[in-house]
Parts: sequence; C-alpha cells; structure tokens
Amino acid sequence: MKLAVAIADTGALASAFVVFRGFRDSIPKAARLGYDGVELALKTADEVNPAQLTAWLDETGMEVSCISTGQVFADLGLSFTESSPERRERVIEVFQGLIDLAVKYGKMVNIGRVRGSIGSQPREEAEARFISVAQNLCDYAAERHVTLVLEPVNRYEIDFINNVQQGVALLKKVDRENLKLMPDVFHMNIEDTTIGGELARHLEHVGYLHLADSNRLAPGQGHTDFEDIFDHLASAGYDGWVSVEILPKPDPDTAAQQAAHFLRPRVDAHNIQLQTRRKEDAPRG
Repeated sequence: MKLAVAIADTGALASAFVVFRGFRDSIPKAARLGYDGVELALKTADEVNPAQLTAWLDETGMEVSCISTGQVFADLGLSFTESSPERRERVIEVFQGLIDLAVKYGKMVNIGRVRGSIGSQPREEAEARFISVAQNLCDYAAERHVTLVLEPVNRYEIDFINNVQQGVALLKKVDRENLKLMPDVFHMNIEDTTIGGELARHLEHVGYLHLADSNRLAPGQGHTDFEDIFDHLASAGYDGWVSVEILPKPDPDTAAQQAAHFLRPRVDAHNIQLQTRRKEDAPRG
C-alpha cells in the first residue's frame, strides 16, 4: 500500500478538491511530510509539462498515483452522459489526452462526477451513454496499459452511481477488465451500509481508494472508524494506493500534516502485515 495526496496546479478553479496547489512546490512538500506520491487533479493533459514534472518527481523520489478528472466536469462542463454527441466526443478527446499522460504518470485515470448525471432523461439512456463512452475509453486505455477507476459519489452531489454496489453493477455492464472502482470513504460513510466490510467484499473490483474523515477533514479529525477499514483491507489483502482527498482546513499545510501523521503509521503497519502473510503463505522447502 502507498500513500498519496491530491494536488492541482495554480490555475485550477477554487472548487478543485485538492490539498495543495502548484506542482513545483507541492511535490517536495508532500515528500517531506511522508507521502509516497501525488494525485494530479487535471482538466486537460496540457496543464502538465512532462519534462518539469519528471524532474520534480525524480528529485524527490515521488510517484504519480493517479490522474483525477473533477475539473473536466467542474471547469469544462463535460460528462459521459451528455445528450450531445459532439460533447461526448469532446470528453473522449480530453480523456484520451489524460490517458496518454497516465502512460508515464500513474497508469490510472479516475472517473468522478464527470461520469454525468441522469437528470430528467430516462435512466436507461444515461446509462447507455455512459457505457458507450466508458467502453470506448477503456479500449483506448487498454492498449496503453492504463486503468480507469470509477468513483461512487454521494446522492447530494450527483444522482448516478452513489454507492459501491451500484458501481460494481455498472462495471459488469461495461465489461472491461481495466475499469475498476475508486471508493471514497467519505462518500461511503453516507451511502454504504458499512465501509470496511463493503471494501473487503468487493475488493476484486477496487483499484484505488480515497481517504477522508466523516467531516471531509483529515483522517483522525472526525468519527470514521479507520481501524476497522484498515483491518478489512489487511484481511482482504489490498495492496494499492490510498490517497488523501480532503478539505484544506484549517490550512493546506496543517491538513496534509494531520493526514500524514494519522495515516503513515497505519499504512506502514498494513504493509508489514501483508509481508508477514506472504512469507507465511509462501511454499516451504
């Protein structure tokens, strides 16, 4: 398991759901706090200068965990369920650029609110549009060994795919091996009957995790039972990324430090458990 924190460049909208802004300063700052990597919140691939990004990552020993796409929805106003064929083509074009970027940086691209809503249209039509766009992008991504991760989001933010079980059902309809789930425990706290139990039950579909406390602050600042979550993840053998996507309060530096202080020892203990179990399960003689 590796620990990341969500960051954006300085030009991102104020609504961008990230802890730090400005890639040049954020990457070394995250490294000093004990994170293994950064999740890049982008609206288009050209927000990143690959040569500069590679240099900053190499200097700090950091990785890109994932490319997140909330700004494709919030800034560009695009979604998979667009009724306009031209706008669906535009979202495919934007995602193809992000997938190309992910080949070198993270090999994972998230689908959050950009998956779109149902609204007043028949659910079957919205779902069919999502499936068509998702299959198109999954096929493009598969050729580049990139995984797409669908994030269930609570009902107060969107009306389509709110919990893990709904996400799993949609994954099966899309029927592509490189489409996984990206559960966020903040949304799960609202929508799912349990958090740790649901994660363990559907772990084969989980490709990435977002961590935030019940109040959207740093883990440890609310009432989410992270001990139970980590226990279930350990028992199920989760070995992927966990990323901090929280409100930057009381300020970004404090929020990131609180999250790292709370999560780093739990991530390290989780990894020791996995290593011990693998040694115990390894063939003897």
